[in-house]
Amino acid sequence: MASALMIIDVQRGMFEFPQPLYRPDETLARMASLLARARTTGIPVVHIQHDGGPGHALGKGAPGWPHHPAVAPAAGEAVIEKRHSSAFHDTDLDRQLRAAGIDRLVICGAQTEMCVDSACRAAVAHGYRVALVSDGHTTFDTPVLKAEQIIAHHNQLFGHGFLEVVAADDVRF
Repeated sequence: MASALMIIDVQRGMFEFPQPLYRPDETLARMASLLARARTTGIPVVHIQHDGGPGHALGKGAPGWPHHPAVAPAAGEAVIEKRHSSAFHDTDLDRQLRAAGIDRLVICGAQTEMCVDSACRAAVAHGYRVALVSDGHTTFDTPVLKAEQIIAHHNQLFGHGFLEVVAADDVRF
């Protein structure tokens, strides 16, 4: 069986909200490096793209809909469009992964407590081994918690045996 890199919702609109993502440039650079490594070694890449619906910054056709150029899909890479937080809900992601013989997902992207969290949990529920890139996911501050706290919380929570948590430089495909 094989690994795949999954990049979640790294779309232009995520970088255009009035409130900035936590460490967007650093996180984006790590994701781009992972993508380059995956491509160089022939690891399958799955790009997840969120459609927030009409009027939403990430709505299909809106200026924020396209993938960020630093991690945009190359020809032949899978793109899964989703309407829900989980990349598995109402999509053919599971079917595509199984058809490709994928049993492990290396996950990075945005938004930590929403779509990244949902993808990790759903992937484990579907029987995949999951590696969350600890320094390869990001989010926004909330009225309750700072983004840095949300990211640290998820890394700590998931790192207690639910799935593998690994820094970008330590990812092995």
